[in-house]
Amino acid sequence: MRLLNRKPGRALTLALALLPFLVAIAAYVIASDIRLSANPADKLLPAPSQIAATAERLLTEGDRRTGRILFWYDTAVSLRRLAIGVGLAAGLGLTLGVAIGLVPHVRAALGGFVAVLSMIPPLAVLPILFIAFGLGETSKIVLIVIGIAPFLVRDIAQRVVEIPREQIVKAETLGASTAVVALRVVLPQVLPRLLQGVRLSLGPAWLFLIAGEAIASDLGLGYRIFLVRRFLAMDVILTYVIWITLLAFLMDLALRTLSRRAFPWSGAGL
Repeated sequence: MRLLNRKPGRALTLALALLPFLVAIAAYVIASDIRLSANPADKLLPAPSQIAATAERLLTEGDRRTGRILFWYDTAVSLRRLAIGVGLAAGLGLTLGVAIGLVPHVRAALGGFVAVLSMIPPLAVLPILFIAFGLGETSKIVLIVIGIAPFLVRDIAQRVVEIPREQIVKAETLGASTAVVALRVVLPQVLPRLLQGVRLSLGPAWLFLIAGEAIASDLGLGYRIFLVRRFLAMDVILTYVIWITLLAFLMDLALRTLSRRAFPWSGAGL
């Protein structure tokens, strides 16, 4: 039997899934041990025990000035910004995507414009956003929206175009208006695609959030990472990076689970 036709069992699948993580952890432990053996004061690759001790301190000790635990406060602030930004981008992507894909006049007017917008590097317009919206919450949220909304719009519009024309014609034959076609024929078929698009956009969304917080903020996960970099506090930085990665993984898992339960027929993939 050819290799491409062989499927691993449940135990082997789990082992293969864990293998890259174990290799990465082992490589880090070995590299850290080598550097610390040569220079015990080395800060570039702190020992796992030091990272664990730092994580425990960050998760439990309050700030001396305010008394609140900054780790959890930064997390709440960043998640709020991310949720608003991704939520607005998803709403915009769904609305414009359906309109562009379904209505030829809207496609002619906005299709090219959205395509051009999707090619503008979002970080390049960050100074413009700070000038236009100030250094507060709005500029960071707008950066996330600008960063991922054009991709979602184009992806949803393409999915609408791929819907068999026969389905739309049948709905029109039964007297459905454009709005009814959009709500009863198009929307159920593009919602799974929207969830998949949001999943794929989480990585860029985190990137834009961290960039905005690092440049102009006094709270948030990105701000905290760039605040301690001047002290070469790699144990703190790695703790935050691991935490951000875990949050992103949990968000992706939640969206994947939602997609499978709400739209089991869509065949949600990885």
